[in-house]
Amino acid sequence: MELGMVGLGKMGANMTARLVRAGHRVVVSDREPKAVQSVAENGAVSSESLEELVSLLKPPRAVWMMVPAGGPTESVTTSLVGLLAQGDILVDGGNSNYKDSLRRAASSRKKGIFFVDVGTSGGIWGLEEGYSMMVGGDEDAVSRLMPVLETLAPGPDRGWGRVGPAGAGHFVKMVHNGIEYGLMQAYAEGFEVMKKKSEFDLDLHRIAEIWRYGSVVRSWLLDLTARALEPDPNLSNIEGYVDDSGEGRWTVAEAIDLDVPAPVITLALMMRFVSRQDESYAAKLLAAMRNQFGGHAVKRKTQ
Repeated sequence: MELGMVGLGKMGANMTARLVRAGHRVVVSDREPKAVQSVAENGAVSSESLEELVSLLKPPRAVWMMVPAGGPTESVTTSLVGLLAQGDILVDGGNSNYKDSLRRAASSRKKGIFFVDVGTSGGIWGLEEGYSMMVGGDEDAVSRLMPVLETLAPGPDRGWGRVGPAGAGHFVKMVHNGIEYGLMQAYAEGFEVMKKKSEFDLDLHRIAEIWRYGSVVRSWLLDLTARALEPDPNLSNIEGYVDDSGEGRWTVAEAIDLDVPAPVITLALMMRFVSRQDESYAAKLLAAMRNQFGGHAVKRKTQ
């Protein structure tokens, strides 16, 4: 199958490489010419614009976007909907908000263009391991994309599937990432408890390696944790600042809208916010209140 790929960041470039390696014809476009040149050297077909990319694909076309969520995806979607024709497929494989995907699907449908949203997980390891893909969209459109999806997945019959109509793919990926927040926070807290038990002088990397096999808490996240701890269990060169890309916030907001209690995911999100504070005013106020009602000691800053 042939496919247009727009967006050649790390994941987009790796997905292109995996497709080309399997024999698919992939026409690529990116605002960075060096990114286009790099993947073209490995077998992809280069294009200098979205217009050229569309012209190099035979109808009915399929174009896959791997573009940052928000404004960039909105801009590229608008441009491609204006260039594609009835019967073509437009895929958003990024981390868009599912509500945006619902709106974009409705807009595309007016021109007879199928919009498919693919929540994609796999990160930098997907080139070799394959990608987990949660697909939302018209059944016929998804069927047409099967050769691509089967190639990108860990296996033709595993790690991917149509989960519902347009919007459903990004909704499921949103919840997936919310769960990821909770799992990561649990690992982080557990390892910090063990690190604090200084009298045991625990080898945290060794413990992570033990847990990777046979333990009920084994997972790919634990595999990556072990990898991160191997060179320096104290993580001396890493700052304790944890960003978020939005899906955790969206999951918490959706849980509130649906009256679903989600305390673990919510608290994991809050802990990421805590990590970004050099100094917590709330913590200072808590200390001051304890001093006021109970005379508890307050640590004073040294000049």
